[in-house]
Amino acid sequence: MAAETFNVDIKGYWRDRNKADIPRHSGVYFVYTGTYDSIKNTVDLKRLIYIGEAENVNDRIQNHEKYSIWLRYLQNGEELVFSTGEVAAISRARVEAAYIFKHKPPANTEYLNSFPFDQTTIVSSGKTKFLNTHFTVHRLN
Repeated sequence: MAAETFNVDIKGYWRDRNKADIPRHSGVYFVYTGTYDSIKNTVDLKRLIYIGEAENVNDRIQNHEKYSIWLRYLQNGEELVFSTGEVAAISRARVEAAYIFKHKPPANTEYLNSFPFDQTTIVSSGKTKFLNTHFTVHRLN
């Protein structure tokens, strides 16, 4: 494996009640807490709580075993909010690990203190609240 750069265009945001509308692509996904403003029809993100990867991000989010854990992070009036970025299957685990290692979401357990891949640069665009949009991580086992 060699040093590599990944460009991730992040789409979103989907409220928990609308998660069936999340795209069915290979990629990474981000789970936030947030509040919904019905007058402006917008969400106000409060906190990034989890990052994951899947062959089909829609199916993974809809059937995630940590869903009940995510709900524990909600404060009064908040709901879960999701965003996704398309990533090729061969690179998903590496991109996910880089995001987790850099951002350390509280509901993640893997890759918080280790990064088992070669130098990886992530350039994020789109819906990037609470994400560093350009960062590099180095192997750390």
